Amino acid sequence: MSESLLQFKNVSKNYYGNRVLTDINFDVKRGEIHALIGENGAGKSTLMNILFGMPVITSTGGYEGDVLIDGKVINFKSPHEAMYAGIGMVHQEFMLIPGYTITENIKINREITYPNIVSGVFGKRLETLDMVKMNNDARKALDKLDIGIDEFTMVAGLPVGHMQFVEIAREIDKTGIKILVFDEPTAVLTESEAKNLLAAVRRLADRGIGIIFISHRLDEIVNVADRVTILRDGELVVTKNIGDTDAVEIASLMVGRKVAIERVQSEKRKISDQVFLNVKDLHVAMPGEMVKGIDIEVRKGEIVGIGGLAGQGKLGIANGIMGTYPSRGDITFNGKPMKLNDPHSAIASGIGFVSEDRKGVGLLLNESIELNIAFTAMQVGNMFLKNKGPFRFQDDTGLRKHALKMIKDLDIRCESPLQHAGNLSGGNQQKVCVARALTQDPLFLFVSEPTRGIDIGAKKLILDLLLKLNEEQGMTIVMTSSELAELRSICDRIVIICEGRVEGVLPPDASDAEFGLMMSGSRIKKAEDPLEGRAPNV
Repeated sequence: MSESLLQFKNVSKNYYGNRVLTDINFDVKRGEIHALIGENGAGKSTLMNILFGMPVITSTGGYEGDVLIDGKVINFKSPHEAMYAGIGMVHQEFMLIPGYTITENIKINREITYPNIVSGVFGKRLETLDMVKMNNDARKALDKLDIGIDEFTMVAGLPVGHMQFVEIAREIDKTGIKILVFDEPTAVLTESEAKNLLAAVRRLADRGIGIIFISHRLDEIVNVADRVTILRDGELVVTKNIGDTDAVEIASLMVGRKVAIERVQSEKRKISDQVFLNVKDLHVAMPGEMVKGIDIEVRKGEIVGIGGLAGQGKLGIANGIMGTYPSRGDITFNGKPMKLNDPHSAIASGIGFVSEDRKGVGLLLNESIELNIAFTAMQVGNMFLKNKGPFRFQDDTGLRKHALKMIKDLDIRCESPLQHAGNLSGGNQQKVCVARALTQDPLFLFVSEPTRGIDIGAKKLILDLLLKLNEEQGMTIVMTSSELAELRSICDRIVIICEGRVEGVLPPDASDAEFGLMMSGSRIKKAEDPLEGRAPNV
């Protein structure tokens, strides 16, 4: 592992006068897993866009410096050039076609064909697909990952973990693959799925493939990577051998300050004995989730956490109440019966929602940041609108002023309020989703996976913001998260969902073993709600 396969030498990039990368130098060796980390907006995506010859680079004047593969300077003008040079990328967002089989997704745009009578007349485009050879190739790629799924299976309906492996199989099936980039590959995986994937990544590296591994899960990086390169504000901080560092030091180097997600004790909290939200017998038809009879009470002023293993139903609760997916049950909010399957009514009643699906539900990707922030408030609350006679117009001045405030308050790293939300990094997209929900000035806030796919600095900012909203505005918050440490840091109690029902309720200081047993449904006696039957502390 001594030979440099990929090198970045003094790589810099400007976007319309804005310097986003400055003199980046690091290399990836053959057979190495090289972690690339930094806060959202640190420059990781721009660097990978340069490597892949993405249009966003070539259409904005290219870049300065050199990128070398096998000691030769390259300057790809398109992703196809990068692919033919042996570079593959496993994206955070799946790039699969649900209506195709696994084989068809693996071989798309690289189909194997053979001539027939028609193609002999009209050309190669009408040749017959050689499904035998294609299925054999797909099988070999899946076997390299030690995944026992059938190559004939349709992608639609596959668990997300299997979809991730199909993404990897597609890349390693490509001829002459030298370098693989993994962009947050475990963000949507369960703990066991993530373990299997990391083992597969190590096997790929052992075959001599250079791996660039982008992740915000620092413990994961420490366990799998050989070296780590840290970026901050478009500059190289350091490249270190993993054996010479740890997660705490990496986090500090990444954000330029010591960051830890710890339990916050506050004297400003005001929790009443009023039941603000009462959920009875909630059922939700959300794909991949099972919600089959949820009962939860939330008191005014609380921060309640909802945890559990993937697919057990925790994500379905907020989505069902907010009308994102069909639901039934008896819901009372602020003393009034709540109408289900009606998102407009839910929002108008004073409930905000930050979805875990920021691209599918949370954002208008082809619209500006400022419109995304204001859109729901404009539709439901008639905010940022002004009347001129019988006509109503958008209040551009008010909208811009509010957007700039939210950008500053949430540290949304962007070129301007007019930048399209789809061009932001994942973490900054998440911040826009939070800003959109807060613009409605809700009494009650559902937040689902608010820190998924974002760096530790951004996580701390969002968690601190939620706590501030609770303390200073009295906002009642229900936060769903796969990260137990985050739930423990700000929640008053944590509801654990298992197999579609409430398995129990634990205080944030309960042991890891208690949480683990309850999440797995192995707890013999369910815990009592620590707030049940008594008035909470004020």
